[in-house]
Amino acid sequence: MSVHARLHATVPAPLPPSEAGPPEILGQPGHRLLVQRSDDEIVARPLDDAYAARPGAEVRFPAPWPRDLGTWEVSPDAGLAVFAGVHAVRAVEPSGATRWEVRHACWACGETHESYDAYADRRNHRHPDQGSVGFSADGSLVWAHVRGPLPEGELTPDTVDEWLVIDALDGRVLARADAQAAAAGSEHVPHPTDPRRMGLSIGEGQDGAPLRLGHWDGEKLDVTYAEGDLCLLGVSPSGDRLMTVSHDQDALAVRDLHGVLLDGLEWDAESVLPPHPDAPSEYEDEAPACWDWAGGFVDETTLVVSTVESDDEWGEVRHWLLDTTGTHGLRPITYPSPPSGQPTALGNGAWATPSESGDALHVWTLEPVQ
Repeated sequence: MSVHARLHATVPAPLPPSEAGPPEILGQPGHRLLVQRSDDEIVARPLDDAYAARPGAEVRFPAPWPRDLGTWEVSPDAGLAVFAGVHAVRAVEPSGATRWEVRHACWACGETHESYDAYADRRNHRHPDQGSVGFSADGSLVWAHVRGPLPEGELTPDTVDEWLVIDALDGRVLARADAQAAAAGSEHVPHPTDPRRMGLSIGEGQDGAPLRLGHWDGEKLDVTYAEGDLCLLGVSPSGDRLMTVSHDQDALAVRDLHGVLLDGLEWDAESVLPPHPDAPSEYEDEAPACWDWAGGFVDETTLVVSTVESDDEWGEVRHWLLDTTGTHGLRPITYPSPPSGQPTALGNGAWATPSESGDALHVWTLEPVQ
């Protein structure tokens, strides 16, 4: 039995799709930001509870390098943007001033560069591996995944990737740990309430997907090296549960804060996902449905998930709600018109999907039961 989605809001993107990456809604309820990155800047629009832009509150951060050369994040109060680049992590204020910078080994060549200009024209730096950054829930800390070791670092010379905890105010490196990975890319997933906790989902291409869970007690950074190759997609609103999808996209699961699978909360794609209704029967065994690396917690016990990657070849893509209590199980979502792209959970009973043209985000809730 399907569930019906009701359009709650349409949030226009601040920049045209031809000039920028896709818009995103970041932050927790009461502190939402609509953000979008072009080659030249990040635009951040604080949103009210109805997902409307707060008048006069838009902030723009000049970018230090093109958007395909790294990742970025904006603080919860929209007062600081941090860029994770090829050679450095740089914190930029709305004025364009650099608040601080932490340089590290180059993701492309392993050398140490003084600036972006040192390699801007090098052909072998056009498609580098990359790390990422994430702000803590209160914005006081920046967690950074970088290519190491840092200059004069305390870790061993053969350390490939490092995980840092940085003071957002002045750029001091407060703690560091060996990520025990060789990343092609990564993404930080913050704990919604505890600034001492952070998740790091690392992609090593076809080689694997290490998951790291960090806890900083003010003096020491403890890292849990989760077992298996897992992509971390979200943390529940309470902060007590994690949602993961396996590297080969066959298993969706809910875990505790240490990455341990919770009893009965793993769903095998082959067992629970029906084939696409428009897929020819002779192809069902060759192209089975699989979980996307997308989705998250709509609320404490409900996940929004999708099968866009495996559906796209056959026709309309599918999104699903998964009830982790066992009451309703997996149910397809019916929209007023066919959805596009993958869903993003917003944690307060809502989720977002991109418009077909990429110029807006649609925010959805469940249609009330009559």
